[in-house]
Amino acid sequence: MLDGLPILIVEDQPLIALELCEIVENFDGRVVGPIATVAEALVRVDQEHIAGAILDANLRDRDVTPLALRLIERGTPVVIYTGTGLPDELARAHPELPMILKPARVITVLAVLVDRIRGSD
Repeated sequence: MLDGLPILIVEDQPLIALELCEIVENFDGRVVGPIATVAEALVRVDQEHIAGAILDANLRDRDVTPLALRLIERGTPVVIYTGTGLPDELARAHPELPMILKPARVITVLAVLVDRIRGSD
């Protein structure tokens, strides 16, 4: 389904990160990460092409807003997978951004991302 596309996983809860990585790999994606901080993820997205991203809204170092905005500016499809909702600044800038509340099945998260990737082709 993903045909080797690089999918960024930014999640600071190890079990959830592992689950997301497994589903991406099971559908033939290449996992970039998992990464647990916005700072590290910002460096990584400047180093390699990212076809899509699954992002937690609140990470160890801050909320995901600067990372999400950078990816959106580049035209990278993003899905927010969170237990808290979108950060205020991100919600104001991109109210249409898909957000899935935890707990949800990771296959659902991946399906939303794949739809966004296919829609951006």
